Amino acid sequence: MKENWSTFRELLLPTAGPRGLERALREAIRAGHLPAGMRLPSTRDLAGQLGIARGTVTAAYDQLAAEGYLEARRGSGTRIALASAATSATVEPTAARPVRWEHELRTGMPALGAFPRTAWSSACRAALNGLSDHDLGYPEAAGLPALRGELAGYLARVRAMAVRPEDVVVTHGSAEGLALLVRSLRQAGHTELAVEDPSYPGQLELIIEHGLRPVPVRVDDEGLRVADLMGTGCRAVVVTSAHQYPLGVALSPRRRRALVKWAGTVDGTIIEDDYDAEHRYDRPAHAALQALAPDRVAYLGTTSKTLAPGLRLGWLVLAGRHRAPIVESKRLHDRGNGVLEQAGFAELLRSGGYDRHLRSTRRLYRQRRDALLSELAARVPEWQPIGIAAGLHVVLRLPPGTNDRELADRLADDGILLAPLSAYAMTTAPFPGLVIGYGNVSAGRLRAAAAAIADSVGRL
Repeated sequence: MKENWSTFRELLLPTAGPRGLERALREAIRAGHLPAGMRLPSTRDLAGQLGIARGTVTAAYDQLAAEGYLEARRGSGTRIALASAATSATVEPTAARPVRWEHELRTGMPALGAFPRTAWSSACRAALNGLSDHDLGYPEAAGLPALRGELAGYLARVRAMAVRPEDVVVTHGSAEGLALLVRSLRQAGHTELAVEDPSYPGQLELIIEHGLRPVPVRVDDEGLRVADLMGTGCRAVVVTSAHQYPLGVALSPRRRRALVKWAGTVDGTIIEDDYDAEHRYDRPAHAALQALAPDRVAYLGTTSKTLAPGLRLGWLVLAGRHRAPIVESKRLHDRGNGVLEQAGFAELLRSGGYDRHLRSTRRLYRQRRDALLSELAARVPEWQPIGIAAGLHVVLRLPPGTNDRELADRLADDGILLAPLSAYAMTTAPFPGLVIGYGNVSAGRLRAAAAAIADSVGRL
Protein backbone atom coordinates (compact mmCIF):
# COMPACT_ATOMS: atom_id res chain seq x y z
CA MET A 1 0.00 0.00 0.00
CA LYS A 2 2.87 2.37 0.76
CA GLU A 3 4.18 1.73 -2.73
CA ASN A 4 0.76 2.52 -4.24
CA TRP A 5 0.57 5.81 -2.37
CA SER A 6 4.15 6.78 -3.15
CA THR A 7 3.56 6.25 -6.86
CA PHE A 8 0.25 8.08 -6.82
CA ARG A 9 1.68 11.02 -4.88
CA GLU A 10 4.01 11.70 -7.79
CA LEU A 11 1.00 11.79 -10.09
CA LEU A 12 -0.80 14.18 -7.73
CA LEU A 13 1.94 16.78 -7.66
CA PRO A 14 1.18 18.43 -11.04
CA THR A 15 -2.59 18.65 -10.27
CA ALA A 16 -2.59 19.32 -6.57
CA GLY A 17 -4.25 22.73 -6.65
CA PRO A 18 -7.71 23.35 -5.18
CA ARG A 19 -9.44 22.07 -8.31
CA GLY A 20 -7.11 19.21 -9.10
CA LEU A 21 -6.75 17.24 -5.90
CA GLU A 22 -10.36 16.13 -5.53
CA ARG A 23 -10.60 15.14 -9.19
CA ALA A 24 -7.32 13.24 -9.15
CA LEU A 25 -8.25 11.28 -6.03
CA ARG A 26 -11.70 10.46 -7.39
CA GLU A 27 -10.34 9.20 -10.69
CA ALA A 28 -7.65 7.13 -8.97
CA ILE A 29 -10.23 5.46 -6.72
CA ARG A 30 -12.59 4.77 -9.62
CA ALA A 31 -9.77 3.27 -11.68
CA GLY A 32 -8.65 1.06 -8.78
CA HIS A 33 -5.19 2.65 -8.39
CA LEU A 34 -5.93 3.26 -4.70
CA PRO A 35 -7.32 -0.01 -3.29
CA ALA A 36 -10.33 -0.36 -1.01
CA GLY A 37 -9.41 -0.08 2.66
CA MET A 38 -6.19 1.81 2.04
CA ARG A 39 -5.49 4.50 4.64
CA LEU A 40 -4.76 7.97 3.26
CA PRO A 41 -2.41 10.47 4.86
CA SER A 42 -3.87 12.94 7.34
CA THR A 43 -4.97 16.28 5.90
CA ARG A 44 -2.00 17.97 7.56
CA ASP A 45 0.47 15.37 6.25
CA LEU A 46 -0.85 15.39 2.69
CA ALA A 47 -0.90 19.18 2.58
CA GLY A 48 2.75 19.14 3.61
CA GLN A 49 3.67 16.52 1.03
CA LEU A 50 2.02 18.46 -1.79
CA GLY A 51 2.84 21.96 -0.61
CA ILE A 52 -0.77 23.14 -0.55
CA ALA A 53 -3.15 24.54 2.06
CA ARG A 54 -4.57 22.06 4.55
CA GLY A 55 -8.05 23.44 3.88
CA THR A 56 -7.78 22.30 0.27
CA VAL A 57 -7.12 18.74 1.39
CA THR A 58 -9.88 18.86 4.00
CA ALA A 59 -12.42 20.07 1.44
CA ALA A 60 -11.41 17.31 -0.99
CA TYR A 61 -11.64 14.61 1.69
CA ASP A 62 -15.03 15.92 2.88
CA GLN A 63 -16.49 15.93 -0.62
CA LEU A 64 -15.24 12.44 -1.50
CA ALA A 65 -16.59 11.14 1.81
CA ALA A 66 -19.96 12.69 0.98
CA GLU A 67 -19.89 10.89 -2.37
CA GLY A 68 -19.06 7.58 -0.69
CA TYR A 69 -15.50 7.23 -1.99
CA LEU A 70 -13.85 7.73 1.41
CA GLU A 71 -14.65 6.69 4.97
CA ALA A 72 -13.51 8.79 7.91
CA ARG A 73 -13.56 6.96 11.25
CA ARG A 74 -12.54 8.35 14.59
CA GLY A 75 -9.22 6.86 15.66
CA SER A 76 -8.46 5.16 12.34
CA GLY A 77 -8.11 8.05 9.91
CA THR A 78 -9.46 8.34 6.38
CA ARG A 79 -9.58 5.26 4.17
CA ILE A 80 -10.77 4.32 0.70
CA ALA A 81 -14.35 3.08 1.14
CA LEU A 82 -14.71 -0.67 0.79
CA ALA A 83 -17.62 -0.39 -1.64
CA SER A 84 -16.57 2.48 -3.87
CA ALA A 85 -13.25 1.43 -5.37
CA ALA A 86 -14.37 -2.10 -6.18
CA THR A 87 -17.62 -1.15 -7.90
CA SER A 88 -17.23 2.25 -9.51
CA ALA A 89 -14.69 1.29 -12.15
CA THR A 90 -16.60 -1.80 -13.23
CA VAL A 91 -20.06 -0.20 -13.33
CA GLU A 92 -19.09 3.07 -15.01
CA PRO A 93 -15.49 3.30 -16.23
CA THR A 94 -13.82 6.66 -15.91
CA ALA A 95 -12.94 6.63 -19.59
CA ALA A 96 -16.64 6.43 -20.49
CA ARG A 97 -17.62 9.31 -18.21
CA PRO A 98 -14.97 12.01 -17.94
CA VAL A 99 -15.32 14.36 -14.99
CA ARG A 100 -16.51 17.73 -16.33
CA TRP A 101 -17.81 19.59 -13.32
CA GLU A 102 -15.68 21.15 -10.64
CA HIS A 103 -18.85 21.84 -8.62
CA GLU A 104 -21.87 19.55 -9.13
CA LEU A 105 -24.87 21.12 -7.43
CA ARG A 106 -27.60 18.81 -8.65
CA THR A 107 -30.91 18.71 -6.80
CA GLY A 108 -32.60 15.68 -5.30
CA MET A 109 -29.54 13.78 -4.11
CA PRO A 110 -29.12 13.04 -0.38
CA ALA A 111 -25.75 12.65 1.34
CA LEU A 112 -24.78 9.25 -0.03
CA GLY A 113 -21.77 9.10 2.26
CA ALA A 114 -24.12 9.39 5.25
CA PHE A 115 -26.03 6.22 4.37
CA PRO A 116 -26.25 4.23 7.64
CA ARG A 117 -24.33 1.22 6.41
CA THR A 118 -23.83 -0.38 9.82
CA ALA A 119 -27.44 0.11 10.91
CA TRP A 120 -28.72 -1.09 7.53
CA SER A 121 -26.53 -4.20 7.59
CA SER A 122 -27.65 -5.02 11.13
CA ALA A 123 -31.30 -4.48 10.24
CA CYS A 124 -31.03 -6.70 7.15
CA ARG A 125 -29.32 -9.49 9.12
CA ALA A 126 -31.93 -9.36 11.88
CA ALA A 127 -34.74 -9.26 9.33
CA LEU A 128 -33.37 -12.20 7.35
CA ASN A 129 -33.04 -14.29 10.48
CA GLY A 130 -36.68 -13.56 11.26
CA LEU A 131 -38.08 -14.50 7.86
CA SER A 132 -39.72 -17.87 7.46
CA ASP A 133 -39.23 -20.12 4.46
CA HIS A 134 -42.73 -19.12 3.35
CA ASP A 135 -41.77 -15.41 3.42
CA LEU A 136 -39.11 -16.07 0.75
CA GLY A 137 -41.75 -17.03 -1.82
CA TYR A 138 -43.45 -14.57 -4.15
CA PRO A 139 -44.33 -11.45 -2.12
CA GLU A 140 -47.73 -9.90 -1.65
CA ALA A 141 -48.23 -7.33 -4.38
CA ALA A 142 -49.17 -4.66 -1.81
CA GLY A 143 -45.98 -5.25 0.13
CA LEU A 144 -44.60 -7.22 3.06
CA PRO A 145 -47.16 -7.06 5.91
CA ALA A 146 -44.44 -6.28 8.45
CA LEU A 147 -43.29 -3.24 6.46
CA ARG A 148 -46.80 -1.99 5.84
CA GLY A 149 -47.46 -2.20 9.56
CA GLU A 150 -44.27 -0.30 10.46
CA LEU A 151 -44.93 2.35 7.83
CA ALA A 152 -48.49 2.87 9.06
CA GLY A 153 -47.21 3.45 12.59
CA TYR A 154 -44.39 5.72 11.43
CA LEU A 155 -46.62 7.88 9.22
CA ALA A 156 -49.28 8.22 11.92
CA ARG A 157 -46.62 9.28 14.42
CA VAL A 158 -44.47 11.55 12.25
CA ARG A 159 -46.88 12.89 9.61
CA ALA A 160 -50.13 12.76 11.67
CA MET A 161 -51.77 10.63 9.01
CA ALA A 162 -54.94 8.59 9.25
CA VAL A 163 -53.49 5.32 7.97
CA ARG A 164 -53.92 1.59 8.50
CA PRO A 165 -51.52 -1.13 7.32
CA GLU A 166 -54.05 -2.21 4.72
CA ASP A 167 -53.96 1.31 3.20
CA VAL A 168 -50.24 1.04 2.36
CA VAL A 169 -48.82 -0.21 -0.95
CA VAL A 170 -45.03 -0.63 -1.15
CA THR A 171 -43.52 0.56 -4.44
CA HIS A 172 -40.21 0.89 -6.28
CA GLY A 173 -39.82 4.53 -5.25
CA SER A 174 -42.34 7.32 -5.63
CA ALA A 175 -41.97 7.22 -9.43
CA GLU A 176 -43.66 3.82 -9.61
CA GLY A 177 -46.31 5.01 -7.17
CA LEU A 178 -47.12 7.98 -9.40
CA ALA A 179 -47.13 5.77 -12.50
CA LEU A 180 -49.62 3.41 -10.86
CA LEU A 181 -51.87 6.33 -9.94
CA VAL A 182 -51.72 7.89 -13.40
CA ARG A 183 -52.64 4.60 -15.06
CA SER A 184 -55.51 4.17 -12.61
CA LEU A 185 -56.81 7.67 -13.32
CA ARG A 186 -56.62 7.07 -17.08
CA GLN A 187 -58.56 3.83 -16.72
CA ALA A 188 -61.18 5.73 -14.71
CA GLY A 189 -61.70 8.13 -17.60
CA HIS A 190 -59.37 11.01 -16.79
CA THR A 191 -57.52 12.59 -19.70
CA GLU A 192 -55.74 15.41 -17.81
CA LEU A 193 -53.85 15.83 -14.56
CA ALA A 194 -53.20 19.22 -12.99
CA VAL A 195 -49.60 19.86 -11.91
CA GLU A 196 -47.79 22.66 -10.14
CA ASP A 197 -46.02 25.19 -12.34
CA PRO A 198 -43.04 25.22 -11.93
CA SER A 199 -42.48 21.54 -11.15
CA TYR A 200 -40.11 18.61 -11.71
CA PRO A 201 -39.70 17.97 -15.47
CA GLY A 202 -39.27 14.23 -14.91
CA GLN A 203 -42.70 14.11 -13.33
CA LEU A 204 -44.24 15.67 -16.43
CA GLU A 205 -42.51 13.11 -18.66
CA LEU A 206 -43.87 10.28 -16.52
CA ILE A 207 -47.42 11.63 -16.64
CA ILE A 208 -47.31 11.96 -20.43
CA GLU A 209 -45.72 8.52 -20.83
CA HIS A 210 -48.60 6.92 -18.93
CA GLY A 211 -51.34 8.57 -20.92
CA LEU A 212 -52.45 11.84 -19.30
CA ARG A 213 -51.90 15.45 -20.30
CA PRO A 214 -50.33 17.63 -17.59
CA VAL A 215 -52.14 20.94 -17.06
CA PRO A 216 -50.07 23.68 -15.38
CA VAL A 217 -51.37 25.54 -12.33
CA ARG A 218 -49.32 28.46 -11.06
CA VAL A 219 -47.60 28.47 -7.66
CA ASP A 220 -47.04 31.57 -5.52
CA ASP A 221 -45.72 32.16 -2.01
CA GLU A 222 -48.69 30.24 -0.54
CA GLY A 223 -48.24 27.25 -2.79
CA LEU A 224 -50.64 25.98 -5.46
CA ARG A 225 -53.19 28.60 -6.56
CA VAL A 226 -56.36 26.63 -5.88
CA ALA A 227 -58.56 29.28 -7.51
CA ASP A 228 -56.66 28.70 -10.76
CA LEU A 229 -57.02 24.93 -10.35
CA MET A 230 -60.80 25.33 -10.21
CA GLY A 231 -60.76 26.84 -13.68
CA THR A 232 -58.88 23.98 -15.35
CA GLY A 233 -61.69 21.42 -15.45
CA CYS A 234 -59.31 18.80 -14.04
CA ARG A 235 -60.47 16.39 -11.34
CA ALA A 236 -57.02 15.28 -10.19
CA VAL A 237 -53.91 17.18 -9.16
CA VAL A 238 -50.32 16.47 -7.99
CA VAL A 239 -49.03 18.72 -5.21
CA THR A 240 -45.83 18.95 -3.16
CA SER A 241 -47.62 20.60 -0.27
CA ALA A 242 -44.99 20.27 2.50
CA HIS A 243 -42.14 21.72 0.41
CA GLN A 244 -43.04 22.74 -3.12
CA TYR A 245 -40.58 21.54 -5.74
CA PRO A 246 -38.66 23.54 -6.77
CA LEU A 247 -39.75 26.86 -5.19
CA GLY A 248 -39.55 25.53 -1.64
CA VAL A 249 -42.73 27.13 -0.26
CA ALA A 250 -45.26 25.30 1.92
CA LEU A 251 -48.94 25.14 0.99
CA SER A 252 -50.65 27.57 3.36
CA PRO A 253 -53.38 26.38 5.77
CA ARG A 254 -55.93 28.44 3.84
CA ARG A 255 -54.96 26.82 0.55
CA ARG A 256 -54.89 23.35 2.13
CA ARG A 257 -58.51 23.72 3.23
CA ALA A 258 -59.50 25.12 -0.17
CA LEU A 259 -57.81 22.22 -1.98
CA VAL A 260 -59.62 19.60 0.07
CA LYS A 261 -62.91 21.43 -0.49
CA TRP A 262 -62.23 21.47 -4.25
CA ALA A 263 -61.65 17.70 -4.28
CA GLY A 264 -64.96 17.08 -2.53
CA THR A 265 -66.82 19.40 -4.88
CA VAL A 266 -65.55 17.83 -8.13
CA ASP A 267 -65.28 14.23 -6.82
CA GLY A 268 -61.57 14.68 -7.33
CA THR A 269 -58.26 13.11 -6.31
CA ILE A 270 -55.28 14.86 -4.73
CA ILE A 271 -51.89 13.17 -5.19
CA GLU A 272 -49.66 14.36 -2.35
CA ASP A 273 -45.99 13.93 -3.23
CA ASP A 274 -44.34 14.12 0.21
CA TYR A 275 -40.85 13.69 -1.21
CA ASP A 276 -38.76 15.35 1.53
CA ALA A 277 -40.98 16.40 4.43
CA GLU A 278 -38.55 14.76 6.87
CA HIS A 279 -36.06 17.57 6.18
CA ARG A 280 -37.54 20.63 7.89
CA TYR A 281 -34.89 22.55 9.82
CA ASP A 282 -36.58 25.42 11.66
CA ARG A 283 -39.73 23.69 12.96
CA PRO A 284 -41.71 20.47 12.46
CA ALA A 285 -43.34 20.14 9.05
CA HIS A 286 -47.09 20.56 8.66
CA ALA A 287 -49.11 17.37 9.06
CA ALA A 288 -49.61 15.58 5.79
CA LEU A 289 -52.46 16.83 3.65
CA GLN A 290 -53.77 13.26 3.72
CA ALA A 291 -54.80 13.73 7.34
CA LEU A 292 -57.48 16.22 6.24
CA ALA A 293 -59.15 13.92 3.71
CA PRO A 294 -57.93 10.29 3.67
CA ASP A 295 -60.58 9.33 1.13
CA ARG A 296 -59.51 12.06 -1.30
CA VAL A 297 -55.72 12.10 -0.97
CA ALA A 298 -53.31 9.52 -2.40
CA TYR A 299 -50.03 9.93 -0.52
CA LEU A 300 -46.58 9.23 -2.02
CA GLY A 301 -43.49 8.64 0.15
CA THR A 302 -39.94 7.48 -0.61
CA THR A 303 -36.57 6.61 0.88
CA SER A 304 -34.78 8.23 -2.07
CA LYS A 305 -34.29 11.54 -0.24
CA THR A 306 -33.76 10.06 3.24
CA LEU A 307 -31.58 6.96 2.69
CA ALA A 308 -30.51 6.53 -0.95
CA PRO A 309 -32.20 6.44 -4.39
CA GLY A 310 -30.52 3.10 -5.06
CA LEU A 311 -32.80 1.32 -2.58
CA ARG A 312 -35.82 1.88 -4.86
CA LEU A 313 -38.24 1.81 -1.94
CA GLY A 314 -41.35 3.95 -1.70
CA TRP A 315 -44.96 3.72 -0.62
CA LEU A 316 -48.46 4.73 -1.55
CA VAL A 317 -51.17 5.37 1.02
CA LEU A 318 -54.68 5.32 -0.36
CA ALA A 319 -58.06 4.16 0.78
CA GLY A 320 -61.40 3.50 -0.85
CA ARG A 321 -62.11 2.63 -4.44
CA HIS A 322 -58.64 3.39 -5.79
CA ARG A 323 -56.72 0.81 -3.76
CA ALA A 324 -57.88 -2.50 -5.28
CA PRO A 325 -57.07 -1.60 -8.92
CA ILE A 326 -53.71 -0.16 -7.85
CA VAL A 327 -52.71 -3.39 -6.08
CA GLU A 328 -53.87 -5.48 -9.04
CA SER A 329 -51.89 -3.29 -11.44
CA LYS A 330 -48.83 -3.68 -9.22
CA ARG A 331 -49.28 -7.47 -9.20
CA LEU A 332 -49.49 -7.65 -12.97
CA HIS A 333 -46.61 -5.23 -13.49
CA ASP A 334 -43.86 -6.63 -11.26
CA ARG A 335 -45.29 -9.16 -8.75
CA GLY A 336 -44.24 -6.90 -5.85
CA ASN A 337 -41.04 -5.54 -4.34
CA GLY A 338 -38.14 -7.67 -3.12
CA VAL A 339 -38.80 -9.23 0.28
CA LEU A 340 -35.28 -8.79 1.68
CA GLU A 341 -35.16 -5.01 1.14
CA GLN A 342 -38.65 -4.62 2.57
CA ALA A 343 -37.82 -6.71 5.61
CA GLY A 344 -34.60 -4.77 6.21
CA PHE A 345 -36.39 -1.43 6.06
CA ALA A 346 -39.14 -2.70 8.34
CA GLU A 347 -36.51 -3.66 10.92
CA LEU A 348 -34.78 -0.27 10.55
CA LEU A 349 -38.11 1.40 11.32
CA ARG A 350 -38.94 -0.95 14.18
CA SER A 351 -35.55 -0.58 15.87
CA GLY A 352 -35.50 3.21 15.74
CA GLY A 353 -32.54 3.21 13.34
CA TYR A 354 -34.46 5.23 10.75
CA ASP A 355 -35.35 7.96 13.24
CA ARG A 356 -31.76 8.13 14.46
CA HIS A 357 -30.53 8.46 10.89
CA LEU A 358 -32.98 11.27 10.19
CA ARG A 359 -31.97 13.19 13.30
CA SER A 360 -28.35 12.95 12.20
CA THR A 361 -28.95 13.98 8.58
CA ARG A 362 -31.20 16.89 9.53
CA ARG A 363 -28.26 18.39 11.40
CA LEU A 364 -25.95 17.65 8.48
CA TYR A 365 -28.21 19.20 5.85
CA ARG A 366 -28.89 22.27 7.93
CA GLN A 367 -25.13 22.83 8.32
CA ARG A 368 -24.67 22.45 4.57
CA ARG A 369 -27.55 24.79 3.75
CA ASP A 370 -26.28 27.39 6.21
CA ALA A 371 -22.74 27.15 4.83
CA LEU A 372 -23.92 27.70 1.27
CA LEU A 373 -26.27 30.57 2.07
CA SER A 374 -23.88 32.39 4.40
CA GLU A 375 -21.13 32.32 1.78
CA LEU A 376 -23.49 33.46 -0.98
CA ALA A 377 -24.88 36.23 1.24
CA ALA A 378 -21.38 37.55 1.77
CA ARG A 379 -20.43 37.41 -1.92
CA VAL A 380 -23.68 38.06 -3.86
CA PRO A 381 -25.99 39.71 -1.29
CA GLU A 382 -28.46 40.78 -3.98
CA TRP A 383 -29.43 37.12 -4.58
CA GLN A 384 -32.41 36.27 -2.34
CA PRO A 385 -33.08 32.74 -0.97
CA ILE A 386 -36.71 31.69 -1.48
CA GLY A 387 -38.81 29.22 0.49
CA ILE A 388 -38.71 27.57 3.89
CA ALA A 389 -35.63 26.14 5.62
CA ALA A 390 -36.08 22.58 4.40
CA GLY A 391 -35.09 19.96 1.88
CA LEU A 392 -31.95 19.30 -0.13
CA HIS A 393 -31.98 22.35 -2.41
CA VAL A 394 -32.52 26.09 -2.34
CA VAL A 395 -33.82 28.56 -4.91
CA LEU A 396 -32.04 31.89 -5.29
CA ARG A 397 -34.03 34.78 -6.70
CA LEU A 398 -31.88 36.79 -9.09
CA PRO A 399 -32.18 40.51 -9.84
CA PRO A 400 -35.04 41.42 -12.22
CA GLY A 401 -34.10 41.17 -15.85
CA THR A 402 -31.48 38.45 -15.35
CA ASN A 403 -31.57 35.67 -17.95
CA ASP A 404 -31.17 32.65 -15.67
CA ARG A 405 -30.57 30.21 -18.53
CA GLU A 406 -27.72 32.28 -19.88
CA LEU A 407 -26.27 32.60 -16.39
CA ALA A 408 -26.50 28.84 -15.80
CA ASP A 409 -24.77 28.24 -19.14
CA ARG A 410 -22.00 30.67 -18.19
CA LEU A 411 -21.51 28.92 -14.86
CA ALA A 412 -21.42 25.55 -16.64
CA ASP A 413 -18.62 26.86 -18.84
CA ASP A 414 -16.73 27.56 -15.62
CA GLY A 415 -17.30 24.03 -14.32
CA ILE A 416 -20.31 24.75 -12.08
CA LEU A 417 -23.39 22.60 -12.66
CA LEU A 418 -26.74 23.94 -11.43
CA ALA A 419 -30.16 24.58 -12.95
CA PRO A 420 -32.01 27.75 -13.94
CA LEU A 421 -35.48 28.11 -12.43
CA SER A 422 -36.93 28.67 -15.90
CA ALA A 423 -36.04 25.04 -16.78
CA TYR A 424 -38.78 23.91 -14.35
CA ALA A 425 -41.55 26.13 -15.71
CA MET A 426 -44.22 24.92 -18.11
CA THR A 427 -45.31 28.47 -18.87
CA THR A 428 -43.18 31.35 -17.56
CA ALA A 429 -41.03 31.20 -14.44
CA PRO A 430 -42.29 33.51 -11.66
CA PHE A 431 -38.89 35.20 -11.51
CA PRO A 432 -35.32 34.55 -12.71
CA GLY A 433 -33.61 32.15 -10.35
CA LEU A 434 -31.07 29.40 -9.78
CA VAL A 435 -31.88 26.02 -8.20
CA ILE A 436 -28.94 24.70 -6.17
CA GLY A 437 -28.70 21.26 -4.59
CA TYR A 438 -26.57 20.89 -1.47
CA GLY A 439 -27.49 17.48 -0.06
CA ASN A 440 -24.53 15.49 -1.39
CA VAL A 441 -21.88 18.23 -1.14
CA SER A 442 -19.80 18.93 1.96
CA ALA A 443 -19.96 22.29 3.71
CA GLY A 444 -16.39 23.06 2.66
CA ARG A 445 -17.11 22.31 -0.98
CA LEU A 446 -20.31 24.37 -0.84
CA ARG A 447 -18.36 27.38 0.39
CA ALA A 448 -15.87 26.83 -2.42
CA ALA A 449 -18.73 26.52 -4.91
CA ALA A 450 -20.28 29.77 -3.70
CA ALA A 451 -16.92 31.51 -4.10
CA ALA A 452 -16.55 30.08 -7.60
CA ILE A 453 -20.07 31.21 -8.53
CA ALA A 454 -19.35 34.73 -7.28
CA ASP A 455 -16.05 34.81 -9.17
CA SER A 456 -17.74 33.70 -12.37
CA VAL A 457 -20.53 36.25 -12.01
CA GLY A 458 -17.98 38.95 -11.22
CA ARG A 459 -16.36 38.38 -14.61
CA LEU A 460 -19.60 39.05 -16.51
